Amino acid sequence: MAQLMYFSKVREQIGIGDETIDLPHTIATVEDLVAHLRGLGDGYNSALADMTFIRVAINQNHVGIDHAVTNADEIAFFPPVTGG
Repeated sequence: MAQLMYFSKVREQIGIGDETIDLPHTIATVEDLVAHLRGLGDGYNSALADMTFIRVAINQNHVGIDHAVTNADEIAFFPPVTGG
């Protein structure tokens, strides 16, 4: 099962910090996963509406929307980090 983690504004909008899900066989990429999650409710849809403002890491490595996902992955969603 895939471990999903949500940080910062993403976590606030979805309402949870993490969850474990069994990825349906139709999910092959981050883009597929995001489409699936958006269908789970308003919080997910709002948090993941504009992926140009969301970063994704799989197994602690930043990846693009077209990167493959599996049930063995840890997948994190977070806004861009800024510092000063």
